[in-house]
Amino acid sequence: MNIPRAGIEAILSSNDLQVASEDTIYDFLLRWARAQYPKSEERREVLSSRLLPLVRFSHMTCRKLRKVLACTDIDHEQATKCVTEALLFKADAPHRQRALAADAITCRKFAERAYKYRPLKVVEFDRPYPQCIAYLDLKRDECSRLFPAGRIYSQAFHLAGQGFFLSAHCNMEQQSAFYCFGLFLGMQEKGSTSVTVDYEFAARTRPSGEFVSKYKGNYTFTGGKAVGYRNLFAIPWQKFLADDSLFFVDGMLHLRAELTIKQP
Repeated sequence: MNIPRAGIEAILSSNDLQVASEDTIYDFLLRWARAQYPKSEERREVLSSRLLPLVRFSHMTCRKLRKVLACTDIDHEQATKCVTEALLFKADAPHRQRALAADAITCRKFAERAYKYRPLKVVEFDRPYPQCIAYLDLKRDECSRLFPAGRIYSQAFHLAGQGFFLSAHCNMEQQSAFYCFGLFLGMQEKGSTSVTVDYEFAARTRPSGEFVSKYKGNYTFTGGKAVGYRNLFAIPWQKFLADDSLFFVDGMLHLRAELTIKQP
């Protein structure tokens, strides 16, 4: 907590900063500001004018954005503006998101850092059943770097009070002995709690650009457990990554996981 403000500003201006998630950066800045500026008025001023502009709210989880709105250390009008802008970005078309992230003026707001946990788009429903739809987008080069045994984990998302995550893998197909792309859904919390989930994995495909269902099922999760498919597309790794692959649309792999809890 003894890092000077100028040092923090320099570090957080970087796109290459390796960090678990943007939520982590926000939490760190709040703790640092509270430790360095005991007086609330001075703390609010420093956060408002110097530190919050360094936070990329567009890559924070919706769960954390709700906490931003309730934070008394942040001017409510500024918090509302930041959260609204972030939600609009999340709802925007992928090509618009890429344009904003690449623009010299807006890139510091919208460019992704080197996150350990990949940001998701999540849509939640309460009726007729608790349901959420999570979208995970991966670049072709990110997928390529998974070979031969790499993994990419998503940020956590929540359904009916339980935390879940997605993980993309490069696997060895056990029966045919070739490498392939796998997708898994895990439950975050460890413990005795169990929940039964209907799930479906889908991917956007060419030439239609529509999402096509790949697998669906029903699974009873307990903390730390996961379910998924070692070969999501039923093809070898080389064919999955080939130039004529059906699963990369403008250089991006678009994955969707739909979760529903139908039990009371």
